[in-house]
Amino acid sequence: MNFSPVIAGCMNWGQWGAKFNTQQYLTAIKECLELGVAWFDHADIYGHYTTEEEFGTALKIEPGLRLNMKLITKCGIKMVTPHRPDHKIKSYDTSSEHIIGSAERSLSNLRTDHIDLLLIHRPDPMMDASEIAEAIDKLKTQGKVLHFGVSNFLPHHMSLLRPVIKVEANQFEFSAFHTTPLLDGTAEYCQQHGIACMAWSPLGGGALTSEEKTDQARRVIAVAELLGEDLGLSIDQVLLAWLFSHPMRIVPVLGTTKTARIRAAVEISKLRLSREQWFMVYRAFLGKEIA
Repeated sequence: MNFSPVIAGCMNWGQWGAKFNTQQYLTAIKECLELGVAWFDHADIYGHYTTEEEFGTALKIEPGLRLNMKLITKCGIKMVTPHRPDHKIKSYDTSSEHIIGSAERSLSNLRTDHIDLLLIHRPDPMMDASEIAEAIDKLKTQGKVLHFGVSNFLPHHMSLLRPVIKVEANQFEFSAFHTTPLLDGTAEYCQQHGIACMAWSPLGGGALTSEEKTDQARRVIAVAELLGEDLGLSIDQVLLAWLFSHPMRIVPVLGTTKTARIRAAVEISKLRLSREQWFMVYRAFLGKEIA
């Protein structure tokens, strides 16, 4: 997989956020492609199971756009919503039947004949590696899924799958405000096994914009502002550069609906902080010198 510098996260494009109409979807897609952002991140549940279909409606108008993009989607979470009346409680389902059914539905919703990267959305307590492998092997053989990965998986979850199926990517929460993957073995495991890393909420969600910031957030923002003054960068750009600088080779999934923020991220995607600059941000997160 050859990822673009950043990935356009589509979760907030639809009913869970900006509520784009079809023309706004088209405009956002074209603007991302013009910036060299070719990967678009979805999940079946986004917008209570509506965002994929809205995105696909836009592609139906200009199907040629699909030739220049790569589509990620996820499955495995069953939400309670009028759009899925058979779901009685929120649960996880990684059975072969559910994975195949979800993938087929995503293909139809997105108006495409293949998914470039299919992810299991979250670890399932009832996960059966052989069932997942059976489903993915079938979808790959049919040409409906090209690559397989996971989302929010820890090393022991990935270890369960790897003997029976190749895990090519993991998408997890990671930012200067949430550094757990540096401590729980995820960073090392992904490097060891050549698993591509994508970071959702790479700017800490509301950590930057919240009116009631935590002391930790204030420290991180203050250091990012200081480094930004030295480097001629915005706070956002410093925090993304912090991610880009890690050997995991993180690809941020940007949930913004603003093209300007995507452009600013692309502009610094090749920038690397020095080790001391990187540790300045990390020390701000910790609130103390490293041991």
